[in-house]
Amino acid sequence: MGIFSSIRAVLAAVVVFGIGVGQSHAFELQWFGQSAFKLTTESGKVIVIDPFLLKNPKTPEELKDLKKLGKVDLILVTHGHFDHTADVQALAEMTGAKVGMNADMGSVYGSLGLVPKEQLLRWNKSGTVMPIGDNIKITMVRAEHSSTVTHEGAVHAGGEPVGYVIELENGYRIYHSGDTGVFGDMKMIGEYYKPDLALVCIGGWFTMGPKEAAYAMGSLMKPKMVIPMHYGTFPPLKGTPQEMIDALGDSPVEVKVMTPGETLMM
Repeated sequence: MGIFSSIRAVLAAVVVFGIGVGQSHAFELQWFGQSAFKLTTESGKVIVIDPFLLKNPKTPEELKDLKKLGKVDLILVTHGHFDHTADVQALAEMTGAKVGMNADMGSVYGSLGLVPKEQLLRWNKSGTVMPIGDNIKITMVRAEHSSTVTHEGAVHAGGEPVGYVIELENGYRIYHSGDTGVFGDMKMIGEYYKPDLALVCIGGWFTMGPKEAAYAMGSLMKPKMVIPMHYGTFPPLKGTPQEMIDALGDSPVEVKVMTPGETLMM
């Protein structure tokens, strides 16, 4: 094979696998294990969801450094449990980012001094906010779970658990379920907000397991793609992506299995 043929073959492979030099992406999504994600939008805005890195058993050791997250514009929190909030306070202090959460939990965070009140972004389900630009819309939606805030040995009410639908600059919509069981309004979320990608808990015990998640996504919400999360970190969370794939059967919903630390470019 001549040199020009070789170059053409390499370029063809680059196009096929979508890793072209200088290629722009609608977003980048990095998973750290459990429900912790870093979302970087096309315009460079950075959203961190449920930051739990430093004590996360699935986060790669080389990523257990909050400084490596770089600039953060917004932190979103689905509920008060430690495996979703462990690094909220430190990350907020380090970056100065706004911290979004349900209104009641925000009141608790403010009264306890966990996050300065001027950094807190408090709102409630069905509300849509645009804290990092008018072309990025974030809607708080229902989740079926519980929520408490534990601070210095005391347990405080954490308001209601929530999920989020994030609409990016190009209209692409990402749903983060938070911790939840199946609920009928997932059908409404699918029909009304029409998420393209769903980040969905599958571990079981504290949340829906793989079979319930398959029903929720395949029969109710029907996104184009699902990324399983919140599994394998602690002994009770035994659900696996393969069980979800098997339960989906011939559903057109695509399941993308990520490994902790991996970045997905879309």
